[in-house]
Order: sequence, then structure tokens, then C-alpha cells
Amino acid sequence: MTKDTSKPPKAKESYRLSNWSQYNESLKNRGSLTIWFDDQVKEDWLYNGAQKPGGKQIYAEVAIAFCLTIRSLFHLPYRQTEGMVRSLLVLMTVPLPVPSYTQFNRRTRHLNIQLGSSSKEAIDIAVDSTGLKVYGEGEWKVRKHGWCKHRTWRKLHIAVNTTTLAIEAVTLTGNEADDASQVKPLLEAIAAKVQSFRGDGGYDKKKVRELLANEHSQQIIPPQENAVIKDQTKAYAMERNQAIRQIQQTDRSTWKKQVEYHQRSLAEVTMYRYKTLFTGTLQSRKIEYEQQEVTFKCSLLNRICELGMPNSYKVA
Repeated sequence: MTKDTSKPPKAKESYRLSNWSQYNESLKNRGSLTIWFDDQVKEDWLYNGAQKPGGKQIYAEVAIAFCLTIRSLFHLPYRQTEGMVRSLLVLMTVPLPVPSYTQFNRRTRHLNIQLGSSSKEAIDIAVDSTGLKVYGEGEWKVRKHGWCKHRTWRKLHIAVNTTTLAIEAVTLTGNEADDASQVKPLLEAIAAKVQSFRGDGGYDKKKVRELLANEHSQQIIPPQENAVIKDQTKAYAMERNQAIRQIQQTDRSTWKKQVEYHQRSLAEVTMYRYKTLFTGTLQSRKIEYEQQEVTFKCSLLNRICELGMPNSYKVA
């Protein structure tokens, strides 16, 4: 097939940062131990609350969270994490005991993790999902030589604030769960009012639209290619039917521009940032620990956003 040269190539768009100095400093702070291990962490390291019958609790949740932070940022197993935290405290001349790898592994399951994005104002969210590998062979090996053992995957679902880029809610399921089944738990985990919902065609389901209609949230979900107008008297189908009419009058691309559907890509960008920082493989092997792992990593991602994000503008 010969290449079509009748149309001139599209010029590449250029962008520049308006806050390069601040963003450059935030990139440095991401690797600064003083950010993750400040004076408040030292003061709250040891547990000083009421003790329950049985073994005494020595370490506060702050100590467990710091160990998990080191483990997540540097992709370390539990034993190496204990050794690294101990060496850091020695180098910083901080006379604090270090929980053993079995202790903070066991405490991880019951750790109270907050995403840190408790917005009380109405927000716009974009929802997406991606696969995370638990264990198994690499894709290249399977493609080149075939598989020898089955691979196990989990599915990460996130809801991203399109204004602040903070992760508002997160769930983890098996690979067999569909995206639409996680809309309800994601919305229930968000304290703020959701005024608009952006998702791809996988969320074009009756149960999703009924849920959003009950929440009075704008449904920015593209209908399927062969979608037809139906249920015109139902409240949940009004926005879907309106979208179908607009697409029929113009085209799908024009409709997406009118409703700003392109902001859904912010969820995909967040997924890319997650996998860049923490890889696409889970470190844990049990589902309850895996759920805590992805929630904790999402909270770290939110904290990194708070350190500073780039503000770009298009160069004319």
C-alpha cells in the first residue's frame, strides 16, 4: 500500500511551562528524605495510645506508613526495606527502633490509609481502569516461546479529579470484573458532590447511567457506535439520547469537543504516572494486601501532586 501524500503533515504542537522553576524544585523534593521523614514523623514514631490485652503495640501507624513509603518508592522487598530504614535512621543519627519486616507486613492489612483528597466542593471526575500483574511470565517470552504457566492479573479502577489531578477513589478487583461494576463503590468513596462523570464506552451501561441520574451527575459517556434512541421517558436515558442526536447531526468528534470529553484522558495520564513510579506489577500476593498496596501508592501519588505539578501552555 502506497502512502497517501495528498494531505500535508499535521504540524506538531509545542508546549512550554509557565512555572518551570517551581516544578523543577518539586521534582527534587520528590527524592528528598526530609519530605517523607520530617520532625512530625519522628515525634509520632512510637505508639502512645491505649494498649489492648495481649502483645503490646510499639510502633504507631506513622512508622508503618514510612516503611511502606520507602518500600513503594524504591521497589524493595520487605527485608531490604527494614535494612534500608534502619540504615537511614543511623545515618540521620535518629535513635528510634525499626519495626521488623514481619511486623509492618502484618500491620499493612489494618493500616488506615487516606487518599488525602477530601474536597468538599462539587468536583468533576474521570474514571478509568488498567491491569496490574501479580505474577507470571513476561509478554515477550509468551509471544516468542509460548506460555508455561498461567499469569495472574488484577484490575485497578481509579476516579481522578480533572481539576486537581488528585485520585479521589480507588478499587482493586479481579481481571474478570467489568469497569461499570466499580462505578458505585467509587462514587460511594467520594465525599464531595460529583457534578460530572467522564468515562469511555465501557461505562455506557444502564446501571451506570441510572446511578449517575440518581446522583444528578452529568453523564459524559460516548454511546456505542450502533446506539439507538430508546427509553425517552426515563430520566437516566435523557443525556444518552441527546448525545446520540448530536452525533447524528454532526459527528462523534464534534460531540466530544462540545462536552469536553477529552478531559477523560487525565485518568489515563494518572495511570501512566502510577506505572512509571510504581511499575505495573503488584508486590503483594493476597488480595487484601494488594488492595492496601494500591491505595497506599495512590495516596503517595496524591502527595507528589501536592509538591508541585507543571503548568503548560500552547505555543502559538
